[in-house]
Amino acid sequence: MDKGTNAVDVLEGRSYRLQHPWVGVVNRSQADINKSVDMIAARRKEREYFQTSPDYGHLASRMGSEYLAKLLSKQLENAIKARIPSILSLINKTMDELESEMNHLGRPIAVDAGAQLYTILELCRAFDRIFKEHLDGGRPGGERVYGVFDNQLPAALKKLPFDRHLSLQNVRKVVSEADGYQPHLIAPEQGYRRLIDGALGYFKGPAEASVDAVHFILKEIVRKSLNETQELKRFPTLQTEVAAAANEALERFREDGRKTATRLVDMESSYLTVEFFRKLPQEVEKGGNPQASAMDRYTEAHLRRIGSNVSAYVGMVCETLKNSIPKAVVYCQVREAKNSLLNHFYTQVGRKEGKQLAALLDEDPALMERREGCAKRLELYKAARDEIDAVSWARS
Repeated sequence: MDKGTNAVDVLEGRSYRLQHPWVGVVNRSQADINKSVDMIAARRKEREYFQTSPDYGHLASRMGSEYLAKLLSKQLENAIKARIPSILSLINKTMDELESEMNHLGRPIAVDAGAQLYTILELCRAFDRIFKEHLDGGRPGGERVYGVFDNQLPAALKKLPFDRHLSLQNVRKVVSEADGYQPHLIAPEQGYRRLIDGALGYFKGPAEASVDAVHFILKEIVRKSLNETQELKRFPTLQTEVAAAANEALERFREDGRKTATRLVDMESSYLTVEFFRKLPQEVEKGGNPQASAMDRYTEAHLRRIGSNVSAYVGMVCETLKNSIPKAVVYCQVREAKNSLLNHFYTQVGRKEGKQLAALLDEDPALMERREGCAKRLELYKAARDEIDAVSWARS
């Protein structure tokens, strides 16, 4: 400042009042800079100036660069303290997001064989749980199995060509061929048996179709369950192996289901219900003239009665199979899929060595890189939070 003037009115806030007090400083002059006066010496000269100045001596304790630095430091500290809760909240929120992403990406895989085997089994169990949820009703898909039994099977049974098989012309052909050179005396038993055996053979088609329909539903549920098992998506090779093992098991179950369903039909053909046919002679007696019936064994009325009797018996068997075929399919396919879909795969995996297990857990390189980046960021945020906590506790 010019000689004879001072800034006391300004520094004391009389000329212009600030939110925070004025602080006067003495900067190095150009001559000091040219003489290479260091900052320590400059600060010493500054203190001496304010302490010895007749104008500023009473303000010396609140003047100078050192006091300004302390004042600014305190202001900065207060501002930081005021923002620490929001900073910590942001850090914690970001850490939660990173933790969630890490959980989504999956944790790093252990290197020892035991831990790798455990990881594989846990991933398979996760898939198996989702598969069972589809079947039991927790997820969509299982209701389609019931649709096969409630709609598809009855519709297929209704479409069987029994009208053609039991037509008057075919009944006459089958009965006459069954008699051979010796015509039947009362009831054409061989003709009945051939007609019934031929009619029951038609049931194999709907039985096998039900087995195949449920098989394709189960395969579709396997596909959906694999896509919904997020943990498996990390390991394409393991996902492929699990899919192959599940489909292979379903093929075995289908074969068992087909054998059992067709065996039910064969059982009905191999041993007819005797009580049903014991009523037939009574109908002849009701006719009033057995001799006339024997003479008119090939009349239209007689043949129609045979066709009607066979149709009634086939209808009775149809109702039985309508109930027993679904039981066979569920027992051999659905129940086995729920209980032992991956049992064979578990046995195979248990025999594998470390390198083979590691090969199943080959991750997508992009996922690995992404997880490493998340892990590094998470560590940085944890370190920042710990530093803030340490400072907060030290100053509180």
